[in-house]
Amino acid sequence: MPRSLILVLLMAALASGAERALAADTYPVSGRWTYENASASGPAAECAGRTMAFRGAQRFDSVGGVSQYRNVRVEQSASSAYRVVDEFFNVQIRGRVGYTLRIRDKDHVEIKYDRGGSVVLRRCA
Repeated sequence: MPRSLILVLLMAALASGAERALAADTYPVSGRWTYENASASGPAAECAGRTMAFRGAQRFDSVGGVSQYRNVRVEQSASSAYRVVDEFFNVQIRGRVGYTLRIRDKDHVEIKYDRGGSVVLRRCA
């Protein structure tokens, strides 16, 4: 087999492997969500306070020590519940966080973290 063909095949294999490694699942919800008055009905008219945003395979959180997460895996575990694993890196620490995301209705979601604690979020209008 010619050396150039071997190099082309090797590069194609590496590229497809890198593509799979970079591919992440998307979240079952999108947009901005607020922590404020989370149990109120309907979407929140204003979201000036603490928020969480889901954009494709990234999640941004204004609360806590880590502000940006990258989704690693989403698996539907029930009709409105999903098992999620996110990855984060804040210069000092690289880690993963697992949780169950439950869609209560079109304007409310609940996140129950594997290591304890939960939060209810309300969609921003």
